[in-house]
Formats: sequence, C-alpha cells, structure tokens
Amino acid sequence: MKKILVVVDMQNDFIDGSLGTKEAEEIVDRAVSKIREFRGEIIATMDTHGQDYLRTAEGRKLPVLHCVKLTRGWLLHENILKALEGKDYRLLEKKTFGSVRLVKVIRKLRKKEELEVELIGLCTDICVVSNALLLKAHFPEMKISVDASCCAGVTPQSHQAAIETMRMCQIDMI
Repeated sequence: MKKILVVVDMQNDFIDGSLGTKEAEEIVDRAVSKIREFRGEIIATMDTHGQDYLRTAEGRKLPVLHCVKLTRGWLLHENILKALEGKDYRLLEKKTFGSVRLVKVIRKLRKKEELEVELIGLCTDICVVSNALLLKAHFPEMKISVDASCCAGVTPQSHQAAIETMRMCQIDMI
C-alpha cells in the first residue's frame, strides 16, 4: 500500500500574507513535522493566479489578490520547502479550490498500486475540503484522511464545520 501526503496550499499568502491568519501560522511547525516524518510520495498543491485574478469568477467573490504566480505570496512557506528537501515530491499548480489535476495524478498512481491519501494544509474550509471531497467522489473505496491538527480554516468556526462535513462524507480525521 503506497501512502500519499497531499500538502494543500501551504503558501505565504495563506500563512502570513494577504489571506494569512494566526491559526495558519500556528500549524506550520506541525505541518513541517508531518512532512519530515512522512514516508511516501508527497504532492504539494499551489493555488496559482494571474494579475487578472480580481476579474475572475473567484476574484469577484473573494476580492483579495493572492497567490499571483512568481510573487512571494505564491511561494511555499520557506519552512515547508525546507521540509520537502530530499523528499519524493511533486508540485501541482491549481487555479481554483479543488484540483482536477490532483485527481488525474492519483488515478495514474492508483493504476500501479493501492493508495492511501492523507491531506494537510490550508484552508480547511475551502481548498482542503474541496480536494478531499473530489478525491472521495472519484475514489470512494480508497482510504482518505485529513490531519486536522495540520490544517487551519479562514476562521476556527469554519475550520470545525469543514472537519464535520468531511467526517460526514466518510473522510477519516486524524
């Protein structure tokens, strides 16, 4: 059984940048420990937008410029990058909350062997829940889990609501 860790959007803008929160800053060390201790393949997603973000459907509903490709805010947090050094990992850019490319990568890996997927990252209530539910919809028999201690939401309340939503959809919580 191959284990996959999906590190969702641990980028500067979501930690201490334009959409950063105290809760996001607090999970960085736990995420770093999880990455360092993990034995298996790691997929790190990166929310990726252009300068035209505010004119997109998402940008009109969340009018905060963030994760513009090649800016400091778009980059993975430096401690996350250091933890990834020497690991078997790949970066996966995504333009919105959930990643269809992530599903395709998991499908390809799953053709070779059975998988277990664990997710950590930001934001629990937007991108983590979207990717967890996408994976569960495409792979209902695959073990999918989320380490809630390595996630943070936009607010503590929305973080908790996302955890309950995932739990109700049979995603295991660690």
